[in-house]
Amino acid sequence: MRFARCLVLAAFGTFAAMAGHAALAQESAESPKAWIDGNGHGWQELGEKDFTTVNGDPDTWTWQDGVAHCKGTPVGVTRSQKQYTNFELVAQWRHLTSGGNSGVFLWAPESALTDLPPGKLPPGGIEVQVLDNGFREQFEKNGGRKADWFTTHGDVFAVGTSKLTPYPPVSPNGSRGFPRKELSKSSPEWNHYYIRAINGEVRLWVNGEEVSGGYQAQPATGYLCLESEGAPVEFKNIRIRELPNPVSE
Repeated sequence: MRFARCLVLAAFGTFAAMAGHAALAQESAESPKAWIDGNGHGWQELGEKDFTTVNGDPDTWTWQDGVAHCKGTPVGVTRSQKQYTNFELVAQWRHLTSGGNSGVFLWAPESALTDLPPGKLPPGGIEVQVLDNGFREQFEKNGGRKADWFTTHGDVFAVGTSKLTPYPPVSPNGSRGFPRKELSKSSPEWNHYYIRAINGEVRLWVNGEEVSGGYQAQPATGYLCLESEGAPVEFKNIRIRELPNPVSE
């Protein structure tokens, strides 16, 4: 009788454990993703008045109803009116053609933007890549080689004279922080970026999930830039929240 009772108790314990695991799995599957929408205390909208053209044509960037429209030519950037150090940034973006290319520059130094000619991108800053999924397909088809040094799902990397140590996984040459998940939607769907840039560390969330980033950025202050790189792209709901800067000892 005692042996049978032990078997019953053991079976009940196993059943309870299985039920508990199932409940946790269901709860995890049903839990909403973290989503920063740029609303709340301290958040400010960035619009046309907050940006100035660096090296584009007068109609490279146009704004309508809070949406920034970029025709993609010439290659170049529009920058924020002010410089930022520690901040959170949200933005939605979409490419209007398959294979479109663009990006968001963080901490671009003034020296990288001064007298920058049309057709050139800043030789400094941290770029958060904004690539359409069709870019990879076209690259491999036209170039005849595997696209293993970039992705279309949120690469983060230093440009030119700037420095950044990327978080793994990284590109084959170690210069880019590659995304851990492939979450970008293809043209013409909208994508959502949440970028956190604090004390030289950059972290990127794509459509609600953290995917990539890096740390030890130099410099870790500068302008925000939106990139024109050959194809029409749109940005909307650009919002920023400045955070306290580090205290110098």
